[in-house]
Amino acid sequence: MLVRTGLAAAAGLALSLAFEPVAVPWLIPFCVAAFVLVTRDQRPRRALLLGLVLGATFYATHIFWMRAVGLPAWIALSALETSFYGLLGVVSTLVQRHRLWPLWFAAAWAATEVVRSDYPLGGMPWGRLAFAVVDTPAAPALPYVGAVGVSFALALLGALVAAVAVARRGNGHLRPPALALVGLCVLFAVPVAVPWDADTRGEPGITIAVVQGDVPGPGDDILYDYRQVTQNHVDATVALADRVEAGEVAAPAFVLWPENSTATDPFDDAPTNAQILEASNAIGVPILVGAIVDGGPNQVLNQGIVWDPRTGAGDRYTKRHPVPFGEYIPFRSVFMRYNFFDRLREIGRDMLTGTRDEPLDIGGVQVADAICFDVAYDDGITAQLDRGAELLVVQSSNATFIRTDQIDQQFAISRVRAIESGRWTAVATTNGVSGVIAPDGEVIASAKPRTQDVLIQEVALIDTLTPATRIGPWSGRVLIGLALLGLVLALATGRPDRAAAPDDELVAA
Repeated sequence: MLVRTGLAAAAGLALSLAFEPVAVPWLIPFCVAAFVLVTRDQRPRRALLLGLVLGATFYATHIFWMRAVGLPAWIALSALETSFYGLLGVVSTLVQRHRLWPLWFAAAWAATEVVRSDYPLGGMPWGRLAFAVVDTPAAPALPYVGAVGVSFALALLGALVAAVAVARRGNGHLRPPALALVGLCVLFAVPVAVPWDADTRGEPGITIAVVQGDVPGPGDDILYDYRQVTQNHVDATVALADRVEAGEVAAPAFVLWPENSTATDPFDDAPTNAQILEASNAIGVPILVGAIVDGGPNQVLNQGIVWDPRTGAGDRYTKRHPVPFGEYIPFRSVFMRYNFFDRLREIGRDMLTGTRDEPLDIGGVQVADAICFDVAYDDGITAQLDRGAELLVVQSSNATFIRTDQIDQQFAISRVRAIESGRWTAVATTNGVSGVIAPDGEVIASAKPRTQDVLIQEVALIDTLTPATRIGPWSGRVLIGLALLGLVLALATGRPDRAAAPDDELVAA
């Protein structure tokens, strides 16, 4: 058990290295294989513990940046997500009783990612295997099977690696898992050879401007001088207008500001309203403003507001997935009883959840919006694409995390979404990382963190839906069904007769 626990901890740490900032994604199948091997032939309680060990070392390391919000938030969120890996450990040891266990295990891994991305408290999708595959041969599969399908394929790859190791060390037949492993690698090669490419011939192109205004002071506190944050974005937009008038750059169809480009309600605060009006009048095209809007005495809304130079504020998108313990406090009355959670008192008002499925109309362009962590969730982006979005934008503050790895992880997720959706994607942040991403995931333009910059880029408007978008949530539903079927079949086979594999054999495998 000591050997297995050590291997589980090492595998969890190694899995965190697959993601930014280290970004060594080839570790994924070996870490998944280690998860399978350490939980193989174990009693459920032991498998639960081993799953918790791997989950804790992986997730607490992966979201170590959450400490910027506060130590309690990091501990609470890490513990919550770790529990899913503990349950997955139990499922792993049970489904391995069935001869088709690599399929059932992979379905269970992907299904666990789907469930924990939505539950509880709105879920937390960070750490999905697919979010690490940008710039790998697995990335071209994203527009075909989506992030859910890619996670399933990577988990199956790891399970088959474990199956080959088990067959080599035991009395099992090596050929079936080896052939399945080769077959899966061939399937991965298909989208590489035939990449998704929407037919954009004749599709209109537009020029957009992405503004990164920067945050004054230490750079990690959006409220340090929130009026200056807004003024920075105004100044950058006015300077852009001067360049357009001088003929230095093309006039944009619209301007993208980040989340929290105004941290106070522009409808109630006259100075902020005047600042936005100044920028809008100068550039003469719509600005998608990121604003915090009052939602009541104890609540706020995090919105992207289309600000037209002629008609003023119009279409709005409200953030769909506020961050628990970061933007709202679940069970506030309970947590506020304890001094350990005093840092959470800084979140004085809870952020409400948005429900919009329609894309924003920005000067006649249909735009899918995602605010900060929204980009890691499947539902909002898919819904807007289904309803005609031609372009994807991400508005993010990230100032709280500017000195952490979170900003790189989120930008990698934005690149995944660009590939998966087959859309040009523009990312605007207050002080990093901002950029414009092509539908194949290539970063066409980017701004350095902690700088003020304006990115001007021509992009294509694409309305063709990728197969992944058409599949939508059904891939997750199917995999949940497969995982449950595998668990039922495994339980029906009863307990295996073979004795637990010795630890020295496990190490050799």
